[in-house]
Amino acid sequence: MSIGRTILLKLADSPFLNRQATQRAFVKRATKRFMPGEAPEDALRAAQLLKAEGRGTVFTKLGENIVVPADADAVRDHYLWFFDQLAASGLDGHVSVKPTQLGLDLSYEQCLAHLFALAARSEAIGKILWIDMEGYVYVDRTLRLYRALKERHPRVGLAMQAYLRRTQADLEGLMDVHPIIRLVKGAYNEPAAVAFPVKADTNRNYFDLSDRMLQAAAAGMCTPIFGTHDIELLNRLIARAKAHGASDKQYEIHMLYGIRDADQRRLRSEGRTVKTLISYGSAWYKWYMRRLAERPANVWFVVKSMLG
Repeated sequence: MSIGRTILLKLADSPFLNRQATQRAFVKRATKRFMPGEAPEDALRAAQLLKAEGRGTVFTKLGENIVVPADADAVRDHYLWFFDQLAASGLDGHVSVKPTQLGLDLSYEQCLAHLFALAARSEAIGKILWIDMEGYVYVDRTLRLYRALKERHPRVGLAMQAYLRRTQADLEGLMDVHPIIRLVKGAYNEPAAVAFPVKADTNRNYFDLSDRMLQAAAAGMCTPIFGTHDIELLNRLIARAKAHGASDKQYEIHMLYGIRDADQRRLRSEGRTVKTLISYGSAWYKWYMRRLAERPANVWFVVKSMLG
């Protein structure tokens, strides 16, 4: 892991910096690179512009590790309201939630009940509900949640992280439920015992996992979603899809709002399904620092934004 990434991930866990950053207008201005605004209406307006280009959207209200049950209830209610907005908008828009935002730290059963409510509403309006994968300590519980949801609601997707050493076995273990998997590289500060510390190893594992998903997609057993901004890697995977006989409609490419926008437009113009992940909300500090850690060179863009 690079020194810059390590530092940024450690800074992400600082409550003091969290408080300071979210109260500073010039820092908020810098976040515009990665999110159109804190309000859900900002996210919906941005999605309408993307719709004109043929891009779908995945929405996330930022926040995690809820410690008060009423706050988890409020998150559930917010997303139920948000599904109403999606139903009225005509957007190809979906929602991605973190289990700890729905109270996983407090109660597995209550978190599952909240997810069942969201999955039912999402299914009713023809959307996919996405479950985010968080830190390593949550992997087993998140996999358990996903299996329970898939028993009742087929259109539920799960994010998995290529930098975790266990992900290959976890992916194989899910094949019997015909999973919808958004594969990302991983953005948490994990020890080398559980996560690859070297970027090249993560990239290699990402390719191997994706290749396995494409094989399964060709057999109708898996829906792969490539959540990466690595264009060279994407080009290799597009070639592998053809080699396995998986059509362009059997996989998707997901990228973050504000990153590689020209490539997102190009990939869409080439006939591929591209969705842009849009985040909103006031609890953006940890998420923002993790985005910077994924590519520390982005810090220069932050400095220019602050000065601008």
